[in-house]
Amino acid sequence: MKRLTILGSTGSIGESTLDVVARHPDRFEVVALAARSSHEKLAAQCERFAPRYAAVADLAAAEALRASLRAKGVATEVLAGPESLERVAALPEADAVVAAVVGAAGLPGTLAAARAGKHVLLANKEALVVSGSLFLAALAQGGGTLLPVDSEHSAVFQSLPRGFACGRAGEAGRAGVRRILLTASGGPFRTATPERLARVTPDEACAHPNWVMGRKISVDSATMMNKGLEVIEAFWLFGAPREAIEVVVHPQSVVHSMVEYRDGSVIAQLGAPDMRTPIACALAWPERIDAGVAPVDFTTLGGLEFGRVDAALSCVGLAFAALERGGTAPAILNAANEVAVESFLAGALPFTAIAAVIENVLAATAVEALDSLETAWAADREAREAARREISRLGRPAG
Repeated sequence: MKRLTILGSTGSIGESTLDVVARHPDRFEVVALAARSSHEKLAAQCERFAPRYAAVADLAAAEALRASLRAKGVATEVLAGPESLERVAALPEADAVVAAVVGAAGLPGTLAAARAGKHVLLANKEALVVSGSLFLAALAQGGGTLLPVDSEHSAVFQSLPRGFACGRAGEAGRAGVRRILLTASGGPFRTATPERLARVTPDEACAHPNWVMGRKISVDSATMMNKGLEVIEAFWLFGAPREAIEVVVHPQSVVHSMVEYRDGSVIAQLGAPDMRTPIACALAWPERIDAGVAPVDFTTLGGLEFGRVDAALSCVGLAFAALERGGTAPAILNAANEVAVESFLAGALPFTAIAAVIENVLAATAVEALDSLETAWAADREAREAARREISRLGRPAG
C-alpha cells in the first residue's frame, strides 16, 4: 500500500491522479489532498477518498471547506494558509507526493517534499525551471527519488535504461544517450498565419486539439512555451547537456518523446494522449498498472508526422536562451510568462504579445547566480513587475 499526498488535487493532473488511484484501492491510500482555493471540488474529493488532511492555501476557502465537511460528517482535518501545502508535503505518514500545483506557487510544497525524502512525482515543471540546482540539492539532502509525470518526460524516462536515476548531472551521457527528442503537438495554431494569430481569443487558445488541460498550460501549449519549459526541465531531470535536447513537432501526439543512443538506436514511448498513462507509470514504477486508458489502434491511426519547430514560435528559443544564460534567467522567463498568460486570459494582452513581453523582460532584468531560494524569489518578483510594465505598454484594455 503506497500512501499519497496530492498537491493540486483539484486541477486536471490531480483529478486524473485520483481517477487512477480509485481503480486500485488495494495499492494506494490518499493521506492528504491540497489545493489553492477550489473548496467545492476538494470537499467532494475528501468525501470520496477520506484523506486525513486537506490543505487549502486560501483562508476563506479553507473555512468554507471546514463547514462543508462538517455538514457531510467527513472527519478530514482542514489545514489553512499557503504554508499548509508545505506541511502536508512533508507528512511522515505519506510515502509519495504528487506535485501538481501549477506555476511557481507549487515550488514551496514540492521543495518540502524533496527535503522530506519523499518519492516526488513531479508534474510541476516550474520547480525545476525556477530552482534547478537548488531543487536537486534538496532532493539529494532528503534522500528521496524523483519521477517525472509530464507526458514527454515520462516518455523519455520510460525510454531510458532501467535503474536510470533522475536528477544527476551527466547521467544521460553515462547511459549512452546522444539526443533527447521532446515531441510537441504544435498546439491549435500550428499552421495559423500571423494575421490569424493576432485575433486569437482565450477560449480558442485553450481548445487543445489532443489534450484536456487547464487554461494556463493550454495557453503555454499554444505559444509553445510549455515545450520551452520542458526543455529546461529535461536538462535538470536527465543530466543531459542542452545541445543534446531537441524539440520535434508531432501533431498526432502519439509518440510522446524519444531517446536516441550513440549506436543510432531510437527508443520511443507511444500511447493515447491521456495523462493517466504517465501518472500510472509514476505511481506504480517499476510495475505497470491499469490506467483506464484505451489502447492505440494502429490499424486506424494513419500516418505519424514529424517536423521542425517554426522559428516564428519564439517561446522555445527564449527558453533555450534562458537555459544558456543560467542562474536566475529561467526563473525570470517563467515569471514573465505567468504574468503575460494571466493578462492574455483576462483579455488585457493580445496572444501575439505574450512572447514579446517575455523577451523584453529577459532582456531588461539582471541575471544573478542561483545561490539560494531567496535569490530565485527576488528574480521572480522583479520579473513580474517588469512584465506588468511591458503589458501596460503592449497590452489592450480588458474587454
